Amino acid sequence: MACGDARDRLAGFRRDVYRCLWRRADALFETMEAVLTAGRVPSLPYLSLEPVMRRGHGMVYQGLARGRVDEDALRDLLVRSRPPDWPCVLGVDASTIGRPWAVISPGREFHHHSCAGHTGSGDPVIKGWAWQWLSPLSFDADSRAAPQDAVQVGRDDVAAVTAAQVLAHAARLRRAAGTRIPLYVMDAGYDEAPITWELRDHLDQVQILVRVRNDRVMYRDPVPEPGRPRRHGEDRFGCGDPGTWGEPGQVLIREDPRYGLMTVMSWGGLHPRLACRGHFEAMARPPVIRCHLIRVTVEKLSNGRAVPGPLWLWRAGPGEPDLDLCAHGYLHRFDMEHTWRFAKTALGWARAAVRFPEQFARWTWIIISAITQLRLARALAEDHRLPWERRRRPGRLTPGRVRRDFARLAALAGTPASPPKPSKAGPGRPKAAAVPRHHATT
Repeated sequence: MACGDARDRLAGFRRDVYRCLWRRADALFETMEAVLTAGRVPSLPYLSLEPVMRRGHGMVYQGLARGRVDEDALRDLLVRSRPPDWPCVLGVDASTIGRPWAVISPGREFHHHSCAGHTGSGDPVIKGWAWQWLSPLSFDADSRAAPQDAVQVGRDDVAAVTAAQVLAHAARLRRAAGTRIPLYVMDAGYDEAPITWELRDHLDQVQILVRVRNDRVMYRDPVPEPGRPRRHGEDRFGCGDPGTWGEPGQVLIREDPRYGLMTVMSWGGLHPRLACRGHFEAMARPPVIRCHLIRVTVEKLSNGRAVPGPLWLWRAGPGEPDLDLCAHGYLHRFDMEHTWRFAKTALGWARAAVRFPEQFARWTWIIISAITQLRLARALAEDHRLPWERRRRPGRLTPGRVRRDFARLAALAGTPASPPKPSKAGPGRPKAAAVPRHHATT
């Protein structure tokens, strides 16, 4: 992409983001500017020390408390600004924002926290908010993701919220990119059967890929016989018992430059045995939910790490699965972890001490918009590397290095925010000043 086109695209995205801010737009936009140009942010008031933040520190909190964001318009903008050369594979995962001491903040629940040391007692469960991001994934080797959506998710409504988020994003993607069927990839923390059931009427438009445990047991359809039809066949499929697998419906064996010999196998027509509890508690009889079960094995991992056991994936969607897309799509799902680490440690996503989830939602949209600007500015940024850092080719800088040069790029792209208006009365006429003749009294 030419530098002029990249600059115009960055400037256009900044103008469009500003149009999505309905109230306190200038304060919210300049808060995002400060996030992009500041160093590590210990708390929100420190953002007011940046030159791009022309308002006082109180306006940072006022923008988050009283501002309004057109979330639907911003989601549409992020979908239109997606990387056009990336595959149509998207990761879905939730991250916990710990709020253990915020007793007056509503909506807190116990969620899993990846860093057990942050809980004080070493318990990996912490009280706070969980925010579920939806991000396109790149198959390059630089571990980037491009978040396009974020919703708050509770412990009891994960399947319904996830299905609604997937369907809404797929509709936006069809309007922007045509008829490609997107693949949504999730980790083992998601219940694959309830999500598939929520998407049952739309599996011709979307496909999902969810990791399952290595000891899962599935069943094939029963053989038709007289009498009352059976729901499960006698042939069980145990992921840990190769003698029950039978011949796979699809096999892919290829040499991968990163993982060595990769073997992918798929079996169709399998379903789990469900019970009338949890998501299906209100049903008189649990449904039969079919899937393709995919097994992935690799020869090696990067950095000489030990190769774990086989990877088992639940796939639901139209037709036969694309084994190569499914295998690489799940392996690149971990790029979201790097994006979260950058958002929390460098951009200060987890350091916003706000009271209400609505305020944190606005802060999350600021962070996502900032990450998108860093991606759009990658082709323009100059490398201000530290003495111990490696040189990188132009256009291949990490988001952290792009951020070091963003103050210059923001000046080139311009800001749509209006300058602040004085909030106090002027100094008035100096004492002992001459009174104008037309104001003199007779």
